[in-house]
Amino acid sequence: MRVSATEEFGLRIMLALARAELAGLESRSIRELANAEGMSGDYAAKLLRQLRQLGLVVARRGVQGGHRLARPPAEITAWDVVRGLDEPLYHDGFCAEHTGRNAACAHGHGCTVRGVWRWIGHTVEVALKKITLADLARADGAAVQVRLGGGA
Repeated sequence: MRVSATEEFGLRIMLALARAELAGLESRSIRELANAEGMSGDYAAKLLRQLRQLGLVVARRGVQGGHRLARPPAEITAWDVVRGLDEPLYHDGFCAEHTGRNAACAHGHGCTVRGVWRWIGHTVEVALKKITLADLARADGAAVQVRLGGGA
């Protein structure tokens, strides 16, 4: 399984915005976010545009402008970000995308592998819905462990 670059960097931008908000900063510029996360300004701008379209980020123009979260960090989950930026692990078109050289999946009926992917996708969704940006902003990660049942 892989996490896409879009998901990873999008979540990192959202975390940077959450940390800025928790530190009392009004907003962050594209340049600040790009430099902090080691990405190009163009890529950061693209991700921020997607995050704005999802209603997760708001932008303000001008000298005092920049980007900030649309809601408090405790109200935005990792799932909100990841699901908004990319497809889920398992989706309705999954089998049609994995046919090999055949026109249709060789296991179209009674497929047991499909159930595994569906279960894993659901498990990831449930876990990411439990984790907020406020949880991720804690430096020690203890809140994430507690939310997922791993103790502090």
